[in-house]
Amino acid sequence: MKQKALSALIYIISLFPYWFLYLISDGLYYILYYIIGYRKNIVFQNLENAFPEKSDAERIAIAKKFYRFFPDLLIESIKLKTITAGEVRKKMTLDNEEELIRHLAAGKNVIGVTSHYANWELGIHRLSLITDFPTLIVYKPLNNKDIDTVYNTMRGRFGAEMVPMKQILRHIVKLKGQPNISILVADQTPMYSDSDYFINWLNQETLVYTGAERLSRISKAPVVFCYIGRKKKRGQYFCKFVTLVEDPSEYTEHEITDLHNRFAEQLIRENPEYWLWSHNRWKRKRRK
Repeated sequence: MKQKALSALIYIISLFPYWFLYLISDGLYYILYYIIGYRKNIVFQNLENAFPEKSDAERIAIAKKFYRFFPDLLIESIKLKTITAGEVRKKMTLDNEEELIRHLAAGKNVIGVTSHYANWELGIHRLSLITDFPTLIVYKPLNNKDIDTVYNTMRGRFGAEMVPMKQILRHIVKLKGQPNISILVADQTPMYSDSDYFINWLNQETLVYTGAERLSRISKAPVVFCYIGRKKKRGQYFCKFVTLVEDPSEYTEHEITDLHNRFAEQLIRENPEYWLWSHNRWKRKRRK
């Protein structure tokens, strides 16, 4: 019942035009930043740790830009409930889809890596529309099963298959012999039972997932970073594919993990306002 009610509410909101939803987003900015102070302690602590070289004024400016973008991300994600395939293609252009297609045409699987940056939710829809080959979106299940189910149903509207992290290897094995794309949002916070590998990332000791590297080695698949960025016009994005690894056998242990994390870090440093600073990314500390 909760799922139906939530799904119906999202559907109704998604029917409003973008100009109206952006008015709501403008109001949400003031509510989240000035009135509620949504996760302000986490946002400012993350920014202070990540950019100690910046002044307080510079970090405040980044925070305000983030809080202006974050409501846009929320309402744009709701709009995904009813957005058409044509609208998806207009909202997110592909700079070089041939870089992805060439791997699939060669009969290879592709391990796609992205980040909680810009509109990664719209990116799921856009990636689903590139090819008829299976597109697997690897996700970390939420504790709230109702929200999990509703949003995963939305994410799969154009053919993407939502696969829990712990089941992805089984799915890849099942598709053996058929080229496919597995997309991982690699900057999530692992449980201690899922990883013990720490790197220095955004100036902090950070526990990271090594799943992309392991999947790449097992399936002998190239690793492609899906760089999703925001254009100047509101609600417009682009996706650029960058092959980071052609042959995983040429890399030593953890080198691939380091590579895609460094790539994501550089993107965040260039335009930090589009990363999810409200995410409590550094809650896992090294055990003594």
